[in-house]
Amino acid sequence: MGRRSDHSRAELEALILHEGHGLMAEVGFARFSAREVAKRAGYSIGTIYNVFGSYDRLVLAINTRTFTLWAQHLRSKLSGAGEDRIAALVAGYFGFAREHPHLWMAIYDHRLPAGMSIPAADEATRAELTGIVAEEIARALGGRPDVGALTRSLVATVHGHCDFALTGAFALMGEADPEGAALARVRETLSAAG
Repeated sequence: MGRRSDHSRAELEALILHEGHGLMAEVGFARFSAREVAKRAGYSIGTIYNVFGSYDRLVLAINTRTFTLWAQHLRSKLSGAGEDRIAALVAGYFGFAREHPHLWMAIYDHRLPAGMSIPAADEATRAELTGIVAEEIARALGGRPDVGALTRSLVATVHGHCDFALTGAFALMGEADPEGAALARVRETLSAAG
């Protein structure tokens, strides 16, 4: 039987999110279970739905937490990057995915049901990651302000290389250095854009 009223609503949310994030990191999205999160938190499954509203909102919150950690990871890599900040950015992208493969893949494996949107606070948190990339691209292009579309394309390029690397698809194609290939594509694109 789950605990009753041991925690405030905010404490419950933090506890459930902590346990859910830990479980996602261990097992990935395909094997993730809200029931297991409840068990780990020491509460009933009903408590999770009371706090988050639905399974999808729980996963959304877990994925938003991953975005926060990912942004911190990129900032950390950039803080010691020296002159080649683009290389540090690409390395940071790959590094986070390699260090947290289940969390990284869960972001892309989870689909919101039709009619459900991401809350504004979650959107803002997730946008921080793209903002970091956009700042670095703008800097690489001499402070050019109109880099939104280019940022999205470059993120897609690096993401595709990273996804193929993690899933083994590049190994099957004989690509020995997916990270290096991604960086080369980014450099080519920036050179053409600059």
